[in-house]
Amino acid sequence: MCCLFGMVDYGNVWNPREKTKILSVMSQECEVRGTDATGISYNSKGQMNVLKRPVPAHKFHFWIPKDTQVVMGHTRLTTQGDEKFNYNNHPFFGECKQGIFTVAHNGVLHNDTRLRQTEHLPSTKIQTDSYIIVQLLEKYGTLNFDSLKQTAEKLEGSFTFTALDKESNLYIVKGDNPLCCYHFNGHYIYASTKEILRCALGRLGMLDYQHSEIPISCGDILKIDAKGRTTLGHFDTSYFDWWNYRQYFTYHPYATVLDDMDYEEELLEYGKHLGLTREDVHLLLQSGYDFYGIEELLYYPSLLEPCLEECREAFSVY
Repeated sequence: MCCLFGMVDYGNVWNPREKTKILSVMSQECEVRGTDATGISYNSKGQMNVLKRPVPAHKFHFWIPKDTQVVMGHTRLTTQGDEKFNYNNHPFFGECKQGIFTVAHNGVLHNDTRLRQTEHLPSTKIQTDSYIIVQLLEKYGTLNFDSLKQTAEKLEGSFTFTALDKESNLYIVKGDNPLCCYHFNGHYIYASTKEILRCALGRLGMLDYQHSEIPISCGDILKIDAKGRTTLGHFDTSYFDWWNYRQYFTYHPYATVLDDMDYEEELLEYGKHLGLTREDVHLLLQSGYDFYGIEELLYYPSLLEPCLEECREAFSVY
């Protein structure tokens, strides 16, 4: 559970001090979804910049340059890839024929290792599952609606991600994870949830400013350019339809569980990065967790080991 946030100041409404304050407050509100690392990316003087540190947002100090109109941000809750190695943190650099771009992702991807093999992508020291998005876009050689559509349709897991190119075009690729974007007079502001966005705007005294919410649904690709113009693309959401169908038959109390063995193997494939063993899964099941509950623990690694310790103590397993 991470958080995306950012702004598009196409009307040059805010000066550097004001932009910095807005983004600082927004990033601090985003801490409810992750405090392991904080990062932003933006263009200035014709160059893409990424600032990121393995610190919570309230300890992350930055300054937005005068010529910067678009800023893409991320706060991280680590699920894969040690945040102490800064290359594992968001946003990530990528490069295509249009030049440098950056990507930030909220969610957990299950098939990054498999995609790296099937798509013949190079190995990398970056351990974060999210980096597969960058590698797929680099393989397609461009950053546009088509490449983002192809990328989104190959991902398995939960996601919403953003991408920023060197022309300050911001893309929001909306999967099943939340995102809320408000349009004010001359600028856009977005965050992963409406609650975070409204809390930040309340702190900033901007909640009563006239604005409208930009509708964006699962399967949408929203492009906002540096002049504030929006374009909407789409990708196939059949994966999410399949996943929801599977969730029903796995967890509905009156449904037949058809694929517990398959689901256990998926949990182990992802959980191996956290040291999860088959014995751990069986212990959690014995303790009353279902497969869904175990998957939720994998989203919050800091909770996994305490839960296992409690289960081991209850069943005298050491």
